[in-house]
Amino acid sequence: MKVINFDDTPSLVSQYLAELRDVNVQGDMLRFRRNLERIGEIMAYEISRHIDYKVEEIQTPLATAKCHLIGEKIVLATIFRAGVPFHQGFLNYFDHAENAFVSAYRKYKEKESFDVFIEYIASPNLEGKTLIIVDPMLATGASMELSYRALLTKGNPAKIHVCSVIASQQAVDYVCKHFPEEKTTVWIGAIDPEINSHSYIVPGLGDAGDLAYGEKL
Repeated sequence: MKVINFDDTPSLVSQYLAELRDVNVQGDMLRFRRNLERIGEIMAYEISRHIDYKVEEIQTPLATAKCHLIGEKIVLATIFRAGVPFHQGFLNYFDHAENAFVSAYRKYKEKESFDVFIEYIASPNLEGKTLIIVDPMLATGASMELSYRALLTKGNPAKIHVCSVIASQQAVDYVCKHFPEEKTTVWIGAIDPEINSHSYIVPGLGDAGDLAYGEKL
């Protein structure tokens, strides 16, 4: 399985990621959402360099031109709610893609342990398609895996791209263990070394959903 860490080769992603982390910038929810979206756009472009294309003749006002068009059927999937602006960045570039949505949440038990539950899924047929599943924060990998398993009820994709803005090393290892090695690529803006007792990524950036849309009860 290939893991691509954007932090290994600094780029505009590094600038946007720094603003996402910065407590002095996080109070601007509009900018926070836009930075998630912009990182999604950049990742979408990078993924576009690793998919198959077909050559078709396009009629211009003067003649025909041979053009390369996307040759894969793409489905963009996201996990509510923090994933929505990140998802939009991908959709800005893969604007002909189909879309899927999954609601996954943590239900805390005694002390600091929790289970992850799936409440809602809306997805097209995934059989033989390219699945790009996005979630800004990959803390443990459990929500990503359960969402993927839920999506498999809609068909078996031919290729899988797992995309996050920040991941813990533990979560990256978890995804590499639980996703099909031969057809999965993992794209991460930065990999942080650990998670704390509440399973938040450290240093991370906090609760991406709250920072994007306001605190929840």
